[in-house]
Amino acid sequence: MKILIVLGSPRRKGNSESAAAAVAEELTSIVPGEVEYVRLAKLAVSPCIGCGGCEKSGECVVKDDMTELYPKVDEADLIFLAAPTYFYGLSAQIKSFIDRIQARWSRKYLLKVKFREGEPRTGYLVCTAATHGKKLFDGSVLVAKSFFDAIDVKYGGSLLIRGVDKRGAFSAKQDEIDQARALARDIAAQLTG
Repeated sequence: MKILIVLGSPRRKGNSESAAAAVAEELTSIVPGEVEYVRLAKLAVSPCIGCGGCEKSGECVVKDDMTELYPKVDEADLIFLAAPTYFYGLSAQIKSFIDRIQARWSRKYLLKVKFREGEPRTGYLVCTAATHGKKLFDGSVLVAKSFFDAIDVKYGGSLLIRGVDKRGAFSAKQDEIDQARALARDIAAQLTG
């Protein structure tokens, strides 16, 4: 099983990364899998330029580091988007990545090409935020669901953690660590059940 964790935080070893790592560690202790982390902040991923080039081929015409990420997304069996929420939305790094998935949306909806049809693939959102607003994660969840739909991946749910701002805040909260591990056990049960 190939597990892809897309890290959308500009901060290395931040709270969203720590939460995703806790999920992956617990999950792979139950179900063997190969985990790959992609740190978007270290890559050159330009925003979508809205040129419509992908409408003809299902491939993006912009050539940057995103070119290497498309096959990783296509080959993954489980995908985790891990990012902080800023101003009630996902970080700029992960949003640029998601916007460039327009090429896969075109492949699916305009060119009518279903990818890995019949192969169950699932995606999850791991999202952290400094504040506690009631609708804090609504925008992030909606964008994640749209992303997973575009790549023919079932949305499996999310781990949403409020009140973690400073680096290391997640790792200091046992309740949140327990939530991450519980999500991993749920995923494992679905995979093996």
